[in-house]
Amino acid sequence: MKVILLEDVKNIGKRDEIVNVSDGYARNFLFPRRWAVEATPGASREIERKRAAQHQREMEQRQEAEKTAASLRGKVIIVATRCGSQGRLYGSVTAAEVADALKEQYHVSVDKRKIELAETIRTVGDSAATVKLYPEISAKMTVRVTAQEA
Repeated sequence: MKVILLEDVKNIGKRDEIVNVSDGYARNFLFPRRWAVEATPGASREIERKRAAQHQREMEQRQEAEKTAASLRGKVIIVATRCGSQGRLYGSVTAAEVADALKEQYHVSVDKRKIELAETIRTVGDSAATVKLYPEISAKMTVRVTAQEA
């Protein structure tokens, strides 16, 4: 019997897949738990429509990420922080601080987990950072740490 999975089912398939299972397994296990429905022509068309809409959304998100990455590549993010003499910071500059500065300076909101710093920033100066905007789309930027005036 062909069924459309409504949930991910271990060893069977992922959500919205059309799979072939035995009649008893479908009637006694999948249907009562509402993990699947019978694959009628109407339901199959609905799944294809959902897949097409999802694909379109992904393409739009990818294009937006590419546009944002092109505008950010090579830019400098300036982070002002307290430091002692010799240019050593009290602590270090974190990805969260870089994300806040990025939002403030370029109006681009990025999750702190999507920012990779080349090394821990503990001194005043320039460091490299990579901002991941979408899978396989990233922008390399420079983080410039300056001494904050008291």
